[in-house]
Amino acid sequence: MVAAAERAYYRFLVLFFNCLLTFGSYFCFDIPSVLQEQFQGNLTCPNGTQHNGTGHNGTLACVEGLGMTPAQYNLLYAIYAWTNALVVILAGFLIDKLGNHFGVFLFSFLIVLGSSIFALGSHFKGTQYLLPLMLMGRLLFGSGNGSLTNIQESLTLIPSGPPSMNWEIAPVVQNRITAFWFKGKELALAFGLTLSFSRLGSVLNFFFTQQFETHFGIQWTLWGGTLLCTLGFISAITVSMLDKVGMKQLGLDGVIQQESKKVRVQDVRRLPLRYWLLVLTIMFFYNGVFPFVADASKFIQDKYSGYSQQAAAYIAGAVYDSSLVLSAAVGILIDYVGLRGVFAVGCAVLTLPVFALLAFTFVPPLVSTIWLGITYSFAAASLWPSIPLVVPQATLGTAMGLATSVQMIGSGLSNLIVGHILGTKSSELKIPLWRWQQMMIFLLANTIACITASVSLTVVDKQQGGTLNRATKRSSAEQVRQPVDTAPLLDEVGDEGLIN
Repeated sequence: MVAAAERAYYRFLVLFFNCLLTFGSYFCFDIPSVLQEQFQGNLTCPNGTQHNGTGHNGTLACVEGLGMTPAQYNLLYAIYAWTNALVVILAGFLIDKLGNHFGVFLFSFLIVLGSSIFALGSHFKGTQYLLPLMLMGRLLFGSGNGSLTNIQESLTLIPSGPPSMNWEIAPVVQNRITAFWFKGKELALAFGLTLSFSRLGSVLNFFFTQQFETHFGIQWTLWGGTLLCTLGFISAITVSMLDKVGMKQLGLDGVIQQESKKVRVQDVRRLPLRYWLLVLTIMFFYNGVFPFVADASKFIQDKYSGYSQQAAAYIAGAVYDSSLVLSAAVGILIDYVGLRGVFAVGCAVLTLPVFALLAFTFVPPLVSTIWLGITYSFAAASLWPSIPLVVPQATLGTAMGLATSVQMIGSGLSNLIVGHILGTKSSELKIPLWRWQQMMIFLLANTIACITASVSLTVVDKQQGGTLNRATKRSSAEQVRQPVDTAPLLDEVGDEGLIN
């Protein structure tokens, strides 16, 4: 008799709950971006002047909210990024020590706990407890979410699908479960669905959160986000049970224990110049994207006339809309043609006009957000998969963890700088245009630094054999002859598309 775990419906049931793991956390992450006006709104409004955002005629009214300054608001994103910078290094150790099942339970619980404390903090507006509670909530939220959603060295490379897509944001625990149940089967489809479903959470946040806040207020909106995170926690318990029961039925209980490659301090000295240039390219590119998305909704309302808060959220979310649509196709393209170094330079150069248009012109902002979403998709698909091509195989764990940590530290610092550029007072309903212009110039400077780093990377790579600009299959064939301790990760890819 065939065990239930051997049937197709069982692994797709595992996949369904696995997809739900991070849907809520992706949704919650950018809730502040959609509701920036409410986070920075006045504590009270005179009778008859309260209004939820900018009207369709572009007029301004009093927005009642939490009374945060722009600096305090951006600190919510900075604390999340810095927490991730630490957690991304420790997550592999924790999962190996505690096991996959307890790990997914613990990290999902931290997400729920963090989002709950964040929502609770909104009830203390006008008091000294508001900011500490919300920062503590974001810290715990980042601790759990970073372990589930940050790029990790245990990622799986899939030649039959779009591996470049999978290297951008592949959950640690999700990855392990998906890789086990779909090895040699519908693995590319499973990874594609998992990543797309997570990104769908981000997209739906920009579409629906402001409408929900209009009807129920900011406090209930934040608790609604907590409810979605609770759905992920329930899914974590369910998928852990399904995974454990299934492995017992297959006779593999206690046998399968995949150990992640950990970050080791002694590996740092073995990382080559190409790696550090690649890390700088990644950091400077993301320094422009994430801080912009965090403040985009309010920027659009403050600079461009005629945009409601809902319309501004739609336009800001177009960055993720483009990424959701393009990721799979872009991953396939880059794996087929290679040219990762060329794409890295091209993405940086083509991002320059985005912030220039936003800083110095009144071109409709939707043009810039879609444009940024396209370059973001190509950058993510070309930069992250380049790491295993430029470092010795034995140092891959250190290389991936360190790259992600540096990227998160950079994003956090950028959020902090942007917050101080936009001001430390919450008395202004509309942030002056010159402050927004300074912010865009700062993001423009990061893009110029990204161009410098990416050009240097391409030059150095060409001098050392041009590995980055080869197609994946060609690289794999040539590198398989290298010694085991120095060959990049691609030589470990087997016929079934998994790292052996």
